[in-house]
Amino acid sequence: MATGRIHSIETFGAVDGPGLRYVVFTQGCNLRCQFCHNPDTWKLANGKEMTVQEIIDDLLDYLPFFQASGGGITVSGGEPLLQIDFLIALFKECKKHGIHTTIDTSGGPFSRRPAFLLKMQELLVYTDLIMLDIKHIDSEQHKVITGLPNEHILDFANYLAENDMPVWIRHVLVPTLSDFDDDLNRLADFLKTLDNIEKIEVLPYHQLGVYKWKNLGLEYKLENVAPPTEERVENAKRILGKALVVVS
Repeated sequence: MATGRIHSIETFGAVDGPGLRYVVFTQGCNLRCQFCHNPDTWKLANGKEMTVQEIIDDLLDYLPFFQASGGGITVSGGEPLLQIDFLIALFKECKKHGIHTTIDTSGGPFSRRPAFLLKMQELLVYTDLIMLDIKHIDSEQHKVITGLPNEHILDFANYLAENDMPVWIRHVLVPTLSDFDDDLNRLADFLKTLDNIEKIEVLPYHQLGVYKWKNLGLEYKLENVAPPTEERVENAKRILGKALVVVS
């Protein structure tokens, strides 16, 4: 039975896809975002090892609530694509029970290597929705924010469009890092080239996870950065709205 490294599970998530969701937060991430609110998910070796069957058994207890709301399961992180074999096995079991499946990812592990694409193609068979968090449209700035460039992540967005996979785009709006009209317009222009986007979400930066950085002995560089104003959030929604009729 396939196993995964799991950080935590939220049984009634309301912001991680359509309806109420059973949210599995996987352990391990290859990005190091300056504004990450779950730095305790970074190390793949941490967390708890769980089998697919353990998760399915627990999920089924809540299934009537999820189905009544049009919800299902969302696998987030961390970065779930680092455990793609586990994801395939989990979603394959979910589909046996008619459960709606969503992946919340930043696309960091994506590549066009044949071995990875083969697994990705199989995963998409059992996936209903992908929520793709694009941190920044500029590769150099993306490297400043996350530690990695973004060419492979934008290529992942193109790959999902090539495969007609429904996508919700998420973008964290961070003053001093991503809250600039030129960058937002560039992101909107890129998103216009994709025909599979169902929704765009602007997520205002917050400091709710700062205590985790301190507990881990990590330096939090954005301690003096305040959340964006409501006006700036609405501005970002308006600009990104050029790529989609409805932005939430």
